[in-house]
Amino acid sequence: MPEPQNFSREMPSMPARNPREAIPVGELNHAIATMLERGFPLTWVRGEISNFTRAASGHWYFSLKDARAQIRCVMFRGRNQHVDFTPREGEAVEVRAVVTLYEARGDLQLGVEAMRRAGLGNLYEAFLRLKEKLAQAGLFAPERKRPVPSHPRAIGIVTSLQAAALRDVLTTLRRRAPHVPVTVYPVPVQGAGAAQKIADMLDQASARRECDVIILCRGGGSIEDLWSFNEEVVAHAIARSAVPVVSGVGHETDFTIADFVADVRAPTPTGAAELVSPDRGHLLALTRRAGDALVQSMRRELDRRAQHLDWLARRVRSPQAQLQERRARVDNLARHLRSALRETVVAQRHRQQLLAMRWTACRPDMAAASADVARLSQRLQAAAIRTHERQTQRLARVAGALELLAPQRTLERGYAVLLDQRGRALRSPAELRAGSVVEAHLADGVADIAIAGVQAKLGGI
Repeated sequence: MPEPQNFSREMPSMPARNPREAIPVGELNHAIATMLERGFPLTWVRGEISNFTRAASGHWYFSLKDARAQIRCVMFRGRNQHVDFTPREGEAVEVRAVVTLYEARGDLQLGVEAMRRAGLGNLYEAFLRLKEKLAQAGLFAPERKRPVPSHPRAIGIVTSLQAAALRDVLTTLRRRAPHVPVTVYPVPVQGAGAAQKIADMLDQASARRECDVIILCRGGGSIEDLWSFNEEVVAHAIARSAVPVVSGVGHETDFTIADFVADVRAPTPTGAAELVSPDRGHLLALTRRAGDALVQSMRRELDRRAQHLDWLARRVRSPQAQLQERRARVDNLARHLRSALRETVVAQRHRQQLLAMRWTACRPDMAAASADVARLSQRLQAAAIRTHERQTQRLARVAGALELLAPQRTLERGYAVLLDQRGRALRSPAELRAGSVVEAHLADGVADIAIAGVQAKLGGI
């Protein structure tokens, strides 16, 4: 603790005053607060929690006391959110704080920067040092962790035979997966030498390869009770295990080195059992649904095949019946053909005779008719020439107009024709579907276009 003379060296920070001039209270308190903050280094203080209050702002206000004295403390929300427990009345804690003065009331207080349970500081610091060391060694890297098998053939449990957690895990496994065999590898989970025994048992379980996954578990307790799972030897045993390891140590709020190294961390031993075991009831339900679906599918396929067989049976006819039917049809067609030929010949002969008689009676004067034919031929030739010229001119006009209306000319002006997969032209955005493929005809070719999304807009070109 600083000597009293250190405080006198802080006084020159106050403005020089007439010794008889009165100092405002606020200025005096500010000077005292400055001297306290500069004179006392940031230090750890031990005591019991008293009068603990959590303000609406999230700040903590409490007193630290021992048998001789007490002092007010404040821990602001930005600091207390990093504390992994909620202080209780009478709980022994150690706080890292700076001595200061609440200037508004002139109260001496500690501004708390960090808090830990009393007696756990050394263990927690050792935990943090080992955690940093193993993290730098790559034992916590996500890429080295393996997935837990969804349907393990056997499950191993490394824990104490007297642990209540073992009963919880076995009960959960018996309920969820009674068909999966379980092997228990008994070890002490706390006390002297427990960490080395846990590591040896993990090595043994890994070497025997009797299980597809190993649960490392124990119930909750203090940090001293769980310390075996914070030892480096256990961390390396988990990392070199050939079998995936699931850590279920302590309660949900407890974290150990084993949790960070394990392939999967469960919040509790029961949670670890649920992670590694498939739900038998769920699997049976899935199997029943799959079986029912298979039966329905087979029944529909058999019905479809039976209907197709009936259709084929109706189409099958004997060759003799088909031959008789076709012979009768040929005979009928032959009769119709003979009758039609006979009637046609008689009718044509009568018509020829009638035409011959009418031709004889109406035979024209060939000389006059030839002159008329020659004259008409000349007129017809002239008319044909004029008609040809007019039709040629009209054809040129129509061809020009048709050329302007030709689909190719329309495409060359930047338009496109969209056809669906059945070759129908698409005329409305409502006919477009996301994920469909349309055929776009452009001026220089055809392209298939996959539609990712459709957003209809009002208006047109």
